[in-house]
Amino acid sequence: MSRGAGSAGAAPVTVVDHPLVQHKLTMMRDRDRSTKGFRELLNEIGMLLAYEVTRDLPLEAISIETPIGPMEGRQIAGKKLVLAPILRAGVGFLDGMLSLMPSARVAHVGLYRDPDTLQAVEYYFKSPSDLADRTVLVLDPMLATANSAVAAVERLKSRGARDLRFVCLLAAPEGIAHFQAAHPDVPVWTASIDSHLNEHGYIVPGLGDAGDRMYGTR
Repeated sequence: MSRGAGSAGAAPVTVVDHPLVQHKLTMMRDRDRSTKGFRELLNEIGMLLAYEVTRDLPLEAISIETPIGPMEGRQIAGKKLVLAPILRAGVGFLDGMLSLMPSARVAHVGLYRDPDTLQAVEYYFKSPSDLADRTVLVLDPMLATANSAVAAVERLKSRGARDLRFVCLLAAPEGIAHFQAAHPDVPVWTASIDSHLNEHGYIVPGLGDAGDRMYGTR
């Protein structure tokens, strides 16, 4: 892992440079990758990113009995995590992460990007009632303009969330700057910080529209 560029005083941006993550990301960038292949790779990378974003979760001691005898083991302390995918593309991370954390709660944040203003418009929101007591992983493959990410985190904070982490596949420097200016307390994990945004608000070189490629609607 490596630390990416970010605003001074803001929570860190961590680039997950594990060889498996980078290999799968390159496969996803290929414009000829099938919808099935893209979806499967996004699911797999979601699982790998989950290992990294949960690396520092607190543990507590617990006494158990193995088939041989008693021992003191360790388990994750506190309430279960909340996975909060930003609809629709964020759902691509969900199955892989739930396979590792099957007891996690799930919040859904429905946002779409207005094609003219590039601003986020909310159309659906549903979350557990006790977000203040849980670590919330906000999931979206792309941190481009960051308008959707900023709006999603604002909405979750308004429902009491205090411990939030943002997980994405790709980020643009402009998106990181915008996100950190709005939420300097929320750390970011990504597989790559790409070059820049184009005039349409897409990440360059990027991989296109993740939702369209995942669902075959491009």
